[in-house]
Amino acid sequence: MVRGRPAALERAVLNILGNAAKWTPPGGTVTVTLTGGSGEAHLVVTDEGPGIPDADLPHVFERFYRAASARSQPGSGLGLAIVHQVVAQHHGRVSASNGERGGARFELALPCAAPVRDS
Repeated sequence: MVRGRPAALERAVLNILGNAAKWTPPGGTVTVTLTGGSGEAHLVVTDEGPGIPDADLPHVFERFYRAASARSQPGSGLGLAIVHQVVAQHHGRVSASNGERGGARFELALPCAAPVRDS
């Protein structure tokens, strides 16, 4: 269980999923895994798109940043900045990389809430 602002966390996850769906070709697959361990919840989203150019990886979470390959696509360059902001506000981490078999890979790690104990 993760404690936080549900609407903000939902927006962050939907932004990541929306990007994956936008870049995955028709008939492709977006893979989503959610695991827990070491006091964190890990959400990993990978797509089958072209991936993120290495030069763009350090900038994908900046406000209004759009890679050259993304400028012909709809969007304002705010989606991933919102993800970064929401995850930081919840004391988590988010990272972007390229998957082992191509495509983009995003990982969100959020601290788990302490279990509620009955008194």
